[in-house]
Order: sequence, then C-alpha cells, then structure tokens
Amino acid sequence: MIRPILIFALLACSITPALAGSFAATSAGASSDGTSALSGSTSGNDKVVLQARDDAASFVASDGRIRGAQLEAALRHLREHNAGAQRASDMQLAQAILAL
Repeated sequence: MIRPILIFALLACSITPALAGSFAATSAGASSDGTSALSGSTSGNDKVVLQARDDAASFVASDGRIRGAQLEAALRHLREHNAGAQRASDMQLAQAILAL
C-alpha cells in the first residue's frame, strides 16, 4: 500500500519543479493545487492508479493527445476519492502517477 507520506514526498520533490517550467506558458496564473493532489491515500485501491502508469506516460509524452482507458479510470478514481485531485488538471495527475 502506498503511504501518504511517500506520495507527498515524491510530489514535492519531482512534480513541483517540473510543473513550474512546463505549465508556465500554457497556464499562467493557474493554481498549483494539483501538485499535492495525490498526497493522500487512493482509498485502498492503489492498483487502479498503478496500472495506469503506461497510459499516464503516453498521455504526458503526447502532451495530452493520447488518453488510455486505464488512465481515464485512474483519473476518475482519484477525483472521486481525493479532494486534492478534484482541483488538479489531467496532466498534473498523470505526472503524479508517473512519480509513484
């Protein structure tokens, strides 16, 4: 089971700097609430999120043009079970999934 502290640490160390550079031009003024979207547990159903890593990689690499079924399921699951994920963009969540 993925622990909330581990997820928070991964997000704090790897996602925040990446988001600062990659989203500066496309989402100026946007909130950074998504950077901690996965800081809590995924309600005991981590398998859905972990299985979406390949789809998340395709999504990030294609700048959001490739959306796999497993990624869609993980995004839906995260937003249903995690308040922080509701404020995050799909790209932010996909990057967070890759950081797990």
